Amino acid sequence: MARSWSLEGSLKLKNLFGYGDIWDASGAYGWDQTSEVGIGMSLPRFKSIPTPLMARVSLSSQDWLKFSSYKERLLGLSFGLLSTMQHDLSYNLTWRTLTDPSHVSSKSIRRQLGHNILSALKYTYKIDRRNSHLRPTKGYTFLSTTQIGGLWDSKGLKFFRQEFDVRGAVPLGFYNTALNVGLGVGAILPLGRGFMNLSSPVPDRFYLGGHSSPVCSLSGLSSLLGFRTRGIGPTEPQRLVPSKSDDRSTAPQGRDYLGGDLAVSAFADLSFDLPLKLFRDAGIHGHAFVTAGNLAKLSEGEYKKFSLSEFRRTFRSSAGVGIILPTKLFRVEVNYCYILKQSEHDSGKTGIQFSFSSPL
Repeated sequence: MARSWSLEGSLKLKNLFGYGDIWDASGAYGWDQTSEVGIGMSLPRFKSIPTPLMARVSLSSQDWLKFSSYKERLLGLSFGLLSTMQHDLSYNLTWRTLTDPSHVSSKSIRRQLGHNILSALKYTYKIDRRNSHLRPTKGYTFLSTTQIGGLWDSKGLKFFRQEFDVRGAVPLGFYNTALNVGLGVGAILPLGRGFMNLSSPVPDRFYLGGHSSPVCSLSGLSSLLGFRTRGIGPTEPQRLVPSKSDDRSTAPQGRDYLGGDLAVSAFADLSFDLPLKLFRDAGIHGHAFVTAGNLAKLSEGEYKKFSLSEFRRTFRSSAGVGIILPTKLFRVEVNYCYILKQSEHDSGKTGIQFSFSSPL
């Protein structure tokens, strides 16, 4: 049985200094040894400045040793440059540290271990016409996210990243039933002379899997329930680095999940009220879902081997049913996931999956 869970929480404080300022603190911890804390500030209007002012600092630590031979720590600063109902422009500065405590690393990852700075400009365009972002029963939404990395740092990671996400919800007219469908597409390309033969930064590639709700997580590519975070290939065998005590190296003990330069994901989710009035009054409801997605590597000349028919044939997929329990403190989702299709080295298992997320 596959059991995984995550715990997320957030806190908001308003008008502490009398400028309509909004302060928020958030934290998240996952069973896959990922943690993140962040503090943000927003001024909807400050003196004669026409656009809201926003700033956020975050620290995250992610242990990917089950899927790749490195640990990652990120210290990030984000500044909002423009924010309206549909447009958002921000500048992000991130100090990234990659460590290899197991002395195991693949050729692709070993080239990028160490410290680096990610200086990126990020633009988001969003249209959201849904009646709810937690349980949509009608409406549609569209999200486009464009990110350019390494603009002002000659030694930083240089890449172009684009994501599209489109969702729709249709009411079916009984038991408050609604069908939600979504499609996400993303691509990342390294920047520079001969860019198609360069390597895209491994930590910034697309990864599929995870346990967050595909209906609520409007952020480009959706989760593939039933698969571990970063639990879908492409992969390559880990290579052992000779130890300091001798020059011997043992056989590879795992595989590195290298992510993709092209990613596609889709889902269909049918939500419905449960028969008991007690459940309906508490907002507790059920859902049935199908998720699918796939990744492909295009950089380092791999685009020459790309085949659309092979990409369609190797799509991973899962299906299941679950119960969602919303509370004032957190949102609990308990799902039974059944793996319909996976590749040889994917990390997906049929079983129960838990998710704890913010109700906001």
